[in-house]
Amino acid sequence: MQWNQLIRDVIALAQGASSNIAITGVEYDSRRVRAGSVFVAMRGGTTDGNRYIDAAIQQGAAGILTDSPEVFAQLASSHPEIPRLLVEHGRNALAQASAAYFGHPERKLHSTGVTGTNGKTTTAFLIEALLNAASRSSILVGTIEYHVADEVRPSAHTTPESRDLFELMADGASLGATELVMEVSSHALDQGRVAEVGFDVAVFTNLTRDHLDYHRTMEDYFAAKQLLFDGTRYPAPRVSVLNAGDPYSRQLASSAKQAGSGIVTYGVNIPADWRAEDIKLTPAGAEFTLITSQGSAELRSALAGEVNVLNLLAALAAANARGIAFHALVNAIPTLHPVPGRFQPVDAGQPFTVIVDYAHTDDALRNLTALARQLVGPGQGRILTLFGCGGDRDRTKRPKMGQAAGQGSDFVIVTSDNPRSEAPGAIIAEILPGLAATQTPYIIEPDRAKAIALALQQAASGDVILIAGKGHEKEQILRDRTIFFDDAQVALSALRSLGYGEGL
Repeated sequence: MQWNQLIRDVIALAQGASSNIAITGVEYDSRRVRAGSVFVAMRGGTTDGNRYIDAAIQQGAAGILTDSPEVFAQLASSHPEIPRLLVEHGRNALAQASAAYFGHPERKLHSTGVTGTNGKTTTAFLIEALLNAASRSSILVGTIEYHVADEVRPSAHTTPESRDLFELMADGASLGATELVMEVSSHALDQGRVAEVGFDVAVFTNLTRDHLDYHRTMEDYFAAKQLLFDGTRYPAPRVSVLNAGDPYSRQLASSAKQAGSGIVTYGVNIPADWRAEDIKLTPAGAEFTLITSQGSAELRSALAGEVNVLNLLAALAAANARGIAFHALVNAIPTLHPVPGRFQPVDAGQPFTVIVDYAHTDDALRNLTALARQLVGPGQGRILTLFGCGGDRDRTKRPKMGQAAGQGSDFVIVTSDNPRSEAPGAIIAEILPGLAATQTPYIIEPDRAKAIALALQQAASGDVILIAGKGHEKEQILRDRTIFFDDAQVALSALRSLGYGEGL
């Protein structure tokens, strides 16, 4: 591809002289620039890519896209030989240039986006599984991992930068994928990382307190989520699938409908287009009656808990919106499996239940402990919850998480999560007021591995041990280093040291 071909799809305020120079890539990180790359220099929340233009040129950048008028003018004299483009929005330009360079893979894929505070990962996994069961090849982009047709790749971000997303899409399309399913974070929506994608179906799971270190207020947090539906920054989806039980869905439905989107709702024991009734929960999963305008069915799911019934309803409605028939969806339910780190059991033959879950907000902890209480039953066992809070993140949720854990548990172990640059003891001190107010017994052990061992030593027959906060993550981020840390593996090792057999 040549420079003049690439920039046809980029909305520009001004451009330098035309050029037929060959382009070998599009990059937003100067360290990845190679000979022939186009470097997109854009202002971000923590840094300004325009500061790295000289470094990019030294590494062989063949063209520059910049959102700085001053830099654009300076390049005319400092590097007149390099073609340049001035754009208004750096991230939009990155998406436009990437889409063009990678051959517009978005035009070959039908995209489904999932947003919300909780349930994104499970819902996205389930949608992909339902599409695959109907013989559709897909790309999955999310928190745990990426799937490109049948290939599994590590996940760097829940929602990657548009350049990396378009590369994934192009790889998948070349392998025959026709569907894209992705988690769409509020950060990504606010920053423009999904520009140029165009979602056919968009799913809203819920909205509870999270990420206020970034968004500052719940109103701003909701406004970012709403961008996926209201048509103001991105094209409105053809179909919006909304949680009828979440209070924010009414406003989303109104704005999405005004933007021309069709509305499909889902819920548990409430009026909705896809609803579940007569739910029976067991440690092995859930049984319920599915009721829709297309038919009803008695279903048995291997995903435990009412929250996963809700996630399954969202996935069924979204897959149906993508053209999968009702009977095909029903037939696919037995093939669905729990998602790693989402209510994941750790089994070494012990007489109590050990669950690893990603719950890292107060609402998610409430849901998790409520689910565990449903499984234990009255007077049949205790709920022991282990959790911490991440460092360099929203501090206001720490006492709320302490309160949620205390209210839902019989015993709590407070430990470290990913402390990052903060002292674990300081983080724990901010958790304790909310926990102490519940008068639930607790202990403190900042060392997460020791805390997991202590939790298991406290367990008796019939108890449920909840190891919350990290879920699928395989590392712990400390002040001075990052170490390998897998909650499930640490728990399994501790169980074996207690004399329980092989499992997992």
